[in-house]
Amino acid sequence: MKTQLSLFFIALLTFSCSTPSTDKETKQHKETHEHQHDVSTEKEQVKKSKSPKTSAMGNLGNNHIHIEYSSPSVRGRQIWGGLVPYGEIWASGAHMATSINFSDDVKIGDVIIPKGKYAFFTIPGEEEWTVIFNKNWEQHLADDYDQKEDIVRIKVIPQENSFVEALQYKVTATDNSKGFISLEWGEIMISIEVINN
Repeated sequence: MKTQLSLFFIALLTFSCSTPSTDKETKQHKETHEHQHDVSTEKEQVKKSKSPKTSAMGNLGNNHIHIEYSSPSVRGRQIWGGLVPYGEIWASGAHMATSINFSDDVKIGDVIIPKGKYAFFTIPGEEEWTVIFNKNWEQHLADDYDQKEDIVRIKVIPQENSFVEALQYKVTATDNSKGFISLEWGEIMISIEVINN
């Protein structure tokens, strides 16, 4: 009887000592699995994005121009006068407002723009677009747009272009002191002349 009792207590002691370790391992396994799930969910969301974040950049001499934007695709939709209405302020991309960063001062139209980062908005029209550089570069779409923050507004004429499925920006230098920023989407392109100051 004493032997059986001793064996029972030894078994109980062994079980109680090993249980926390097992619980800890189970918890670690669960946390690892949840973390892996979170990471793969984030990757899936990035992969599934219909308007992925991207960038365009180029140099005008020593002036580096960097554009960050989310790039929607046409996907068979009517863009101009449809998805993007005429006569309304547009973030010129999806999600967050498109931003443009100049490493040196530039001249756009008749205005000197100090080096720095700006939001890039447009007001598309059938015959003419308004192009806007705004001081508040960190905003969702045009939700917080304030015209008082505009640093420059210029008019440009849209040009017919070969079809471009996903919205894209380009920086093209014509020489060391000037060039163009262009936006292309669908069958429309606009270009803004940029001159180093």
